[in-house]
Amino acid sequence: MLPFLIVGGVGLAVLLISLLVGDIFDHFEIGEGAISGTALGIAAVVFGAAGVLTSQSGLDTTWAYVFAGVFAVAAYLLALLVVKRLTSSSDGVPVNAVGLTGVSTSPISPAGGEVSLDGPGEIERRLAYSDEPIEEGLRIRVVEHSGTRVKVVAD
Repeated sequence: MLPFLIVGGVGLAVLLISLLVGDIFDHFEIGEGAISGTALGIAAVVFGAAGVLTSQSGLDTTWAYVFAGVFAVAAYLLALLVVKRLTSSSDGVPVNAVGLTGVSTSPISPAGGEVSLDGPGEIERRLAYSDEPIEEGLRIRVVEHSGTRVKVVAD
């Protein structure tokens, strides 16, 4: 049972690292995304859990390894499919907000503020700044877009 616990623990560590830092295998060009740290972590956790549960059910140790391996492969393939589908659904290309209008949701100054923009896909507030102070609730227009921040003027 100890090997199952060790593999499950290592899998949990790999899964946590992949979720917190990003996929650790993204930097390697192996099979166009055939290896995913998240999927490997999930598979190792499932291998460990299935192995412990199977060995505790009274079956022979060989069967515990067989069942754990089958469940781990199935979990890996399912997780890989889900990860690929999620990464292909997000285009990762930020939409240029220059020209969009909206409303200031907080006072805006050169130091910063927040705006709500009227545009496709604009469902959250954006960080904004302006050369001139703009009061909360005024209509604004975006004149510059840099990263996640936008430069606005009163409209």
